[in-house]
Amino acid sequence: MSVDVEDWFQVQAFAGTIPRADWDGFAPRVEANTDRILAAFDRAGARATFFTLGWVAERQPALVRRIVAAGHELASHGHGHELVSEIGETRFREDIRRAKRVLEDVAGVPVRGYRAPTFSIGPALTPWAHRVLAEEGYSYSSSVFPIRHDLYGAPDSPRVTHRPDPAGVTEVPMTTVRALGRNLPFSGGGWFRLMPYPLFRAGLRRVNRAEGQPGVFYFHPWEVDPGQPEVPGAARRSRFRHRVGLEAMEGRLERLLRDFAWGRMDEVFDLAPLPERVEA
Repeated sequence: MSVDVEDWFQVQAFAGTIPRADWDGFAPRVEANTDRILAAFDRAGARATFFTLGWVAERQPALVRRIVAAGHELASHGHGHELVSEIGETRFREDIRRAKRVLEDVAGVPVRGYRAPTFSIGPALTPWAHRVLAEEGYSYSSSVFPIRHDLYGAPDSPRVTHRPDPAGVTEVPMTTVRALGRNLPFSGGGWFRLMPYPLFRAGLRRVNRAEGQPGVFYFHPWEVDPGQPEVPGAARRSRFRHRVGLEAMEGRLERLLRDFAWGRMDEVFDLAPLPERVEA
């Protein structure tokens, strides 16, 4: 189980409508929404990994400490929610280093995991990313979605945990089901809100039982918040992707928590820290 901790105005769907420089002018809703998620996990006895923006941690440090105090894994979603495929290697290194420092300073625990904003890591566009993550002290990434999509995706990447670069971190890809000659998404997000729940449950059970693999589920705090503000000027497609199924999301999440056993990514996938590098 994983949560990408970002606020409603930071999503990629609105990147062309809401400038990053204006973020501080919006009323934050991430703390209240994440607290609702923490309460739901506590009721279900579930533990999760919270991939958290450094930007959020700087402004909501008490929330980050509550996540850790509840027994969840704290991981990095980068600092400023910028696409890795667009910012390049140097700025990527600066972004993940800053986020790791902020998160660790706030929470007092090591941060080993990373998820790229909008799954913007892949072998074609960012072949250096897993190596840079290792050099900056991370142990694993959960950033590759092996599907075809207009905004992201690496359909030819392995569907199971692997190491894309011998000098880099382990990659835990988003869960897919192989059917109809292609990989179909069974990981969460908008796909989960659109898909009939019994179909999603069947796909995840197939991954568990037929393939013997854990599934990775992800969602965002804003997805349990149907009362969030509208975004004037956003494209119709972007508004649809962002808002579809929000009213039913919390109930569907409760069903998912009952139907499967959920744990932290570092524990489910046994993601031990990388050995310390020894300088020659």
